[in-house]
Amino acid sequence: MHYWVRASSSDFAGTLPQPRSGHTAVIIGGSKVVVFGGLLEKKFLSDIVVYDIDNKLWFQPECTGGSDGQVGPSPRAFHVAVVIDCHMFIFGGRSGGKRLGDFWVLDTDIWQWSELTSFGDLPSARDFAAASAIGNRKIVMYGGWDGKKWLSDVYVMDTISLEWMELSVTGSLPPARCGHTATMVEKRLLVYGGRGGGGPIMGDLWALKGLIEEENETPGWTQLKLPGQAPSPRCGHTITSGGHYLLLFGGHGTGGWLSRYDIYYNDCIVLDRVSAQWKRLPTGNEPPPARAYHSLTCMGSRYLLFGGFDGKSTFGDLWWLVPEEDSIAKRLLATSPTNLPQNKDVVMGNNNVQSEGKENQMEESVVSELQKRLGISVYLLGNGVPVVDELEDKEFVQLASSLVGERVSSNQQVSDIQALRDHWRKSTPRHIPLKELGPLLRDYQRLITRRLQANDGSHMQFIESSFPGKVAYGFYHIRNVNQLRMDDIPKLLAEYKQLLPN
Repeated sequence: MHYWVRASSSDFAGTLPQPRSGHTAVIIGGSKVVVFGGLLEKKFLSDIVVYDIDNKLWFQPECTGGSDGQVGPSPRAFHVAVVIDCHMFIFGGRSGGKRLGDFWVLDTDIWQWSELTSFGDLPSARDFAAASAIGNRKIVMYGGWDGKKWLSDVYVMDTISLEWMELSVTGSLPPARCGHTATMVEKRLLVYGGRGGGGPIMGDLWALKGLIEEENETPGWTQLKLPGQAPSPRCGHTITSGGHYLLLFGGHGTGGWLSRYDIYYNDCIVLDRVSAQWKRLPTGNEPPPARAYHSLTCMGSRYLLFGGFDGKSTFGDLWWLVPEEDSIAKRLLATSPTNLPQNKDVVMGNNNVQSEGKENQMEESVVSELQKRLGISVYLLGNGVPVVDELEDKEFVQLASSLVGERVSSNQQVSDIQALRDHWRKSTPRHIPLKELGPLLRDYQRLITRRLQANDGSHMQFIESSFPGKVAYGFYHIRNVNQLRMDDIPKLLAEYKQLLPN
């Protein structure tokens, strides 16, 4: 079983990357994730943001190198990025309506960009191509869109000689495409999905042989039709290699003849390399919002999801996908062990064996146990969310005291708490740091609970009287700040301000 956990401010230090889609995120040396470029609304980006895995730190390195007064490549999205040793190679992409065909390398030991003058059969400018490393020296790239046509060419680049070679492939060929994935698995390049000539979105899987010189194989494509629960056709998805399987997440597909809009996905599907079949990855809770053109990076047994686009909004959220024995999953389970937001498959299996009465008893026992262990006053919000009194909410008190200085007496703490609430009253959503979201959510729930106790009424009566016009979004039911979306924050803050006494 795996769990999705939205990353909280306690998971990271430093400056988080701004929202984006069409970016790349690669792991280098097992110690850092390097995010480059992307698209935010109509702005193409060229920044480098790095996650230091060991120190749990996001930072922006001071890069050097470039041309025409620009450090590094020009802003772009929908490019390819491949890692060889400590070097990240970048090719192509789009900037505005222009397809790019330049080739760059970033030395991540000294954070220096170099534009490469390549040789041989140079690929045409393109975006939405896909590429992968062959061993520790070569790069293979397949397909893309050059602004006029979908491509089906295969290029291999030697990172030592900087020579490109177009691979001559005989036999049956996959339909030309863009927005697909290309993943090197041992001796084969696996290509899945994408949007093809004429616009259909595809769900086919192909394997290309003949990329390893030592094997002396004639290059050729084979379409693979594997058993199991195959993904629906899609493009803009990710396929990430982890252990003995490949993990597919997200992407978008067509809504059908009667729909003007694409359907965006948030499912996890595994291609098991041992059994050679598709499987659904069992997850114990709801996945992140559906999206495409995101990044999913594998760090050992953990996956880090960042960014993407759902047809309307660009995401800037970060999510962990972790096995249940991982400390991040244990934190989630400890926070809410009895009523995790489960996916539909799990709920269907549980509905037959759990009753509402049993759930309520379990919730009460958990809260009682929490009171015993922590020695604090805990009470239940209407639907079972445990709420801690503000003077015993250490993170909340610490945040309050940091605004006006350390305090000793509880009376002074009360004054600090009022100062913190006034601070939030005057704040805008953009100026709420991530580290304040947890204390803010818990204080929101405290204020709701006190209104409920004072009114001695039902949740619906309370909501209707307190939030005329039915503007309430019901954040009182959220058990963990990790369940908040970025676009929830303005709504949460607006409701919180309504709850504050005048």
